[in-house]
Amino acid sequence: MELLLHLKPRSYYSHYTAMRLHGLTEQVPKVLCLSHERSSDTQWSTPLTQSAIDDAFQQPARISNNSVDFKNWQVLLINSANTGELGVLEHEAQLSSESRVSVPATSIERTLIDAAVRPAYCGGVFEVAKAFELAKDVVSVNTMGAMLGKLRFTYPYHQAIGFYLERAGYRASSLDLMRRFPMEFDFYLTHEMSATRYVQAWRLHVPEGF
Repeated sequence: MELLLHLKPRSYYSHYTAMRLHGLTEQVPKVLCLSHERSSDTQWSTPLTQSAIDDAFQQPARISNNSVDFKNWQVLLINSANTGELGVLEHEAQLSSESRVSVPATSIERTLIDAAVRPAYCGGVFEVAKAFELAKDVVSVNTMGAMLGKLRFTYPYHQAIGFYLERAGYRASSLDLMRRFPMEFDFYLTHEMSATRYVQAWRLHVPEGF
């Protein structure tokens, strides 16, 4: 896993791979997610509107097509937003029969945020929901809230995170941390959903039957 970090300078393991490192999935993904941050990000120049959100989430999610094959894995190179490597720490990891090594990867809190933002990189919304369940006894929702404040997403992803927390049975005080963020718009759990139901408490459209 150390060798792959040389594909891009200052890269780190994220999304489904970080979920696996933290024990937040019962699956064995065959994709290794490797993020490298853009040097800068263009700020959203116009006010967010409901129609802009609706239009964006009726379209397919943007997915990286930059990948390489490595042994039995596909290595997906993800060009991520510039976060100053927020929540990136050294973690012990082992790839198949290789010896354990220390590699940079997102923390549990950052991993759950990334999963809620880009479920397509994490096996889909059902896998993300399972990750929130498995993280229940180890994650700091306070830390997640602080990270969300620093990340300053254009879209209200805290509504999706709040829904995942509630669905996984987190305590009310944890849910209240997400409710402190504004809920000015209806939002979507993921892109391109066909049949949906509306969760009023989080102003959130989720897949029907979810």
